[in-house]
Amino acid sequence: MQKSEGVTLNPDAIFSIQIKRLHEYKRQLLNALSILYFYYGIKDGTIQNFTPTAFLFGAKAAPGYFRAKAIIKLIHEIGRLVNADPATKDLMQVVFVTDYRVSYAEKLVAAADISEQISTAGTEASGTGNMKLMLNGAVTLGTLDGANVEICEEAGAKNNYIFGATVEEIDGLMKGYEPRKLVSERPDFARILTALIDGTLDDNGTGMFRELYFALLDGASWHVPDHYYVLGDLDSYLKTKLAANADYNDRYGFAKKCWMNICGAGKFSSDRTIQEYAHDIWAITPVSRS
Repeated sequence: MQKSEGVTLNPDAIFSIQIKRLHEYKRQLLNALSILYFYYGIKDGTIQNFTPTAFLFGAKAAPGYFRAKAIIKLIHEIGRLVNADPATKDLMQVVFVTDYRVSYAEKLVAAADISEQISTAGTEASGTGNMKLMLNGAVTLGTLDGANVEICEEAGAKNNYIFGATVEEIDGLMKGYEPRKLVSERPDFARILTALIDGTLDDNGTGMFRELYFALLDGASWHVPDHYYVLGDLDSYLKTKLAANADYNDRYGFAKKCWMNICGAGKFSSDRTIQEYAHDIWAITPVSRS
């Protein structure tokens, strides 16, 4: 990263990593808003004893996906704000890597302490990046979505950090969900959202941050307000993320969680997968070798 981005990371910091395709349902926006929340909390003293953390992102967006590109721009702008502020630069680093690809993933997957798998419950078909990160010793910070469910079954929920509404809860919650009402009752949420439209973060006059703001609060012609429940899950996400941040200071205890994830990763082997396909779907038997 120092070679590619010109950024020197604190090697003693927590490496909290979200690397995957950029899409609204994967909720890189939720991660970005949490970083803004921590930024303001550290500056005003409401967040104390924050363990230094490097928030690392890697992703690519589809060429015409305007909102996804707005989220990339937002993360870069939050990084510029956080990384330059004397009050936070020694506690938080935010980096969106250039040209995320397999050769970059080989380094990031092995380096991760916390694997951010935070899609809205019920939207991720499976997910394989979380399995790679698990095998390399990262704990999962995520929703009960996709392979996160099986990761918790294999490694134990106590060795990971689960938050947010479940797939069974989402439908009911969305029926009466009013993001504007939620934000009106949470001045701390209003503060981070206002940063998108008050000039704190610069979108070069494109209006892309305003579009993100109103998509969350008012929706758009093709979707209801906050259709991926970003603000709805934000409180649970913040509490769980801060719990993981504090737990990291017990280095033996945190290492045990990492080790239990490595030990529980066997179910995700390609050998087991192919064997089950052969037996359950293809109805074929292995050819014996002599």
